[in-house]
Amino acid sequence: MNEPIRWNSLSVWLCGALLLSASAAAQQKTQSAAQQMRAYEVSREVSLQGTVVSFTENSSTPPLGPHVVIQTASGPVDAHLGNARLLTANHFSLAAGDSVRVIGENVAYGTGNQFFARIIQKGSQTLALRSTRGFPLRPASKAGKSEAGVL
Repeated sequence: MNEPIRWNSLSVWLCGALLLSASAAAQQKTQSAAQQMRAYEVSREVSLQGTVVSFTENSSTPPLGPHVVIQTASGPVDAHLGNARLLTANHFSLAAGDSVRVIGENVAYGTGNQFFARIIQKGSQTLALRSTRGFPLRPASKAGKSEAGVL
């Protein structure tokens, strides 16, 4: 009589362990899908063309740093430009009325979305602002090593 009770207990314990592991795997898949939506992906990039409405070198609104509002054919877009020191080091200035082209992606940020610019072009000047993985580039160091890319 003890033998069937042991087998039943073992069966219940194994079923419980199997259910818990399946639940944990489902949570990991959900988290990785959410993380992928937050990650910058070059294949989802778009090109925007328009006129600068306003430029803020150091916005106090997250994400911190330079923001430009561009009036496009489909409406205004607030684009984050990465590292303000990179713009300064490359003598890249923006003013209301400037015609610009921006390549980047709308990425989930905080409770909404933010357009992260990877490349910006004004006239004949083109500047890479982010890596292909979406990380802001830094200006060249005095030692000659550079992450910045003037195209």
